[in-house]
Amino acid sequence: MADRPYTLLSCSMSLDGYVDGGTIKRLPLSNDADLDRVDAVRASCDAILVGANTVRNDNPRLLVRSPDRRLDRVVRGLGPSPMKVTLTSRGDLDPKANFFTDRETEKLVYCQSASLSTVCRRLRHVATVIGAGQPLNMWRVCEDLFDRGVQRLMVEGGGITHTQFLTAELADELDLVVAPFFVGDSGARRFVDDGDFPWTHDRRAPLAEVRQIGDVVLMRYALSSRFEMG
Repeated sequence: MADRPYTLLSCSMSLDGYVDGGTIKRLPLSNDADLDRVDAVRASCDAILVGANTVRNDNPRLLVRSPDRRLDRVVRGLGPSPMKVTLTSRGDLDPKANFFTDRETEKLVYCQSASLSTVCRRLRHVATVIGAGQPLNMWRVCEDLFDRGVQRLMVEGGGITHTQFLTAELADELDLVVAPFFVGDSGARRFVDDGDFPWTHDRRAPLAEVRQIGDVVLMRYALSSRFEMG
C-alpha cells in the first residue's frame, strides 16, 4: 500500500440519515459535549478536509476552539489549528469564505488537472492549489498530503467527499454520530451518495465502539487494519 495518512471520517446525521434539513440554515445535529469531542479530534490531527460543497453551503471555519488545545498544539511546535484542505472540480469557491480568511493555518485546494490554471487564478492568493489528476484522484490527494507531513487526516464531509473516501477504501475509521430526530425531507443532503461501497450485507463494517454522549450516540467503525482504538 502506498503511504497515506491515517484517515478518520467524521459525520453527524439524523435518524433517517440526513446531514441537513433541506434549508439554508444549518441543522443542529450535535450537542455541546459532542462538539467538544470533535474539537479534541481536530486538535489531534494534522489536517482537516472538506469538499467544496461544504465550503460553499456551510462556510465552516474548521479551527480548534478550545484555548487549552490550541496552546498545547503550539507548545508541541504545531499551528494552533490543523491545515485545511478542500477538493474542487472547477474551483468556483469564494476567496472570502471562512475556509480561506483565517491567517493561522495553511490551506490546500486540490482540483482536476485540467482546471489548474483557472483555479490558480482565482485562489492562489489565499491557498496553495494542486492539480490531482483528471478526474481528481483521491489516492493522489492522500499521497500528496502524506508527502507534506500529514500523518492524521480528519474528513468532515460532505456526502460526495465521504462517498469518495469510502468507495476508494481510503478511510481507516468512521465516527458516525446519530441525533435523536427525523428530517423527513428527500431534498436534504444525506451522509453519503450512491456508490460501490466495500461494506455490504456480506462484508459488514466492524463496530469498534458505541458511546452515548448526552442525547446523541457515537458509533466508531474500524474500516481498516490501521484502526486506532484511542
